[in-house]
Amino acid sequence: MPASTAPQAPPLEPAPAAPEAAPPRSRGADTRALTQVLFGELKELRPGTPEHIRVRGALIEANLPLVRYAAARFRSRNEPMEDVIQVGTIGLINAIDRFDPERGVQFPTFAMPTVVGEIKRYFRDNVRTVHVPRRLHELWVQVNSATEDLTTSFGRTPTTTEIAERLRITEEEVLSCIEAGRSYHATSLEAAQEGDGLPGLLDRLGYEDPALDGVEHRDLVRHLLVQLPEREQRILLLRYYSNLTQSQISAELGVSQMHVSRLLARSFQRLRSANRIEA
Repeated sequence: MPASTAPQAPPLEPAPAAPEAAPPRSRGADTRALTQVLFGELKELRPGTPEHIRVRGALIEANLPLVRYAAARFRSRNEPMEDVIQVGTIGLINAIDRFDPERGVQFPTFAMPTVVGEIKRYFRDNVRTVHVPRRLHELWVQVNSATEDLTTSFGRTPTTTEIAERLRITEEEVLSCIEAGRSYHATSLEAAQEGDGLPGLLDRLGYEDPALDGVEHRDLVRHLLVQLPEREQRILLLRYYSNLTQSQISAELGVSQMHVSRLLARSFQRLRSANRIEA
């Protein structure tokens, strides 16, 4: 008996292709577009009005990533990144207040030099010349604040013991913090010393004596000369210390000039062979 065959399903038609999605816009492009719109609104508003303040604040908030990007370039400076970003934000605000959209320049291009310049100025004017540990820096802030409070209370500068008791730390820690506070600025070597009336440190430093290199050479020559016969020593002294010519030396010693020349050559040979540096 022939096997029954099941009815076959009609072939499926291919589904229509979905329309290709538009590529998502980058965050940077969105920020630039938003910044352009906000500047257009800001231009029509009167400074100081609530709406002007709102739009200006929105511009600052929208462009904070630009500040973070600029601050990241200074990550190796060992300064708290929050402080660097705060300083960079001041530069961003200055750039927003000075930007003119009609000049045809993109705002990030205009603002970046201002932000970076503000951060560099911060490092130049406020950051320590010598880096100190973070804990010591934070403790120094407390010591400085306690010193001001106690000065107001006592009417005089507080002692190290009083500051230590106020902060419940040791006197050694107070002294370390005070020393760390001096690392904000380097003292010039040319600056006069306070209190002692002495000239600057640079004026009291020693200098390199140009004749210092000749000390060893003179000692070596003296050591080698004593190994020569007395007559050869005298010839060398007349030639190189008295600056006499060979003719004058021959007349002085009553020998021929040729003999003086031979004695000089022999003396040089002995000196070279006895020279412990060239040996």
